[in-house]
Amino acid sequence: MRVYLATVLLGASAYASGVGAKGNAHHWQSTPHHLSALVGTTYTKECGNAFTLGIDYEYRLNNFLGVGFVAEYAYEDLVAYTYLLVADLHITNHFIAQIGPGLEFHGSHKMEVARLGLLYEFEMAGFTVSPQLHYDYHQNHKSAVVAGLAIGMSF
Repeated sequence: MRVYLATVLLGASAYASGVGAKGNAHHWQSTPHHLSALVGTTYTKECGNAFTLGIDYEYRLNNFLGVGFVAEYAYEDLVAYTYLLVADLHITNHFIAQIGPGLEFHGSHKMEVARLGLLYEFEMAGFTVSPQLHYDYHQNHKSAVVAGLAIGMSF
């Protein structure tokens, strides 16, 4: 399953880079909302890789800054729910850094988390495709790396 997921992510990234738009067709002034779904994996030293599903919402405030939330569910050997409030920093039309605090739940345990992530967003036929890589820091616990591919749309 993990090899299949990695192959799909790599193939989609290669396809998206070949199709990539000449300019970002998404105009944040007329469509400031962006919603995407993530499929990926969460890696921790303790548990290895865990299949991860997520949802991300962003509201664009200006050409550089968007604010929103992320909700993710990782399962298999690791079962965790992560909820984050994030700022999306649009470094270029396609390259985005994501930072923000949140909470993570492992069974009855609750812990604080801070995310630093990078994503590259391609726009195709009104949809966005973005390979993503995030580092989730947990104080006094093992940190995690989340890698995945998100498909979204602006409205």
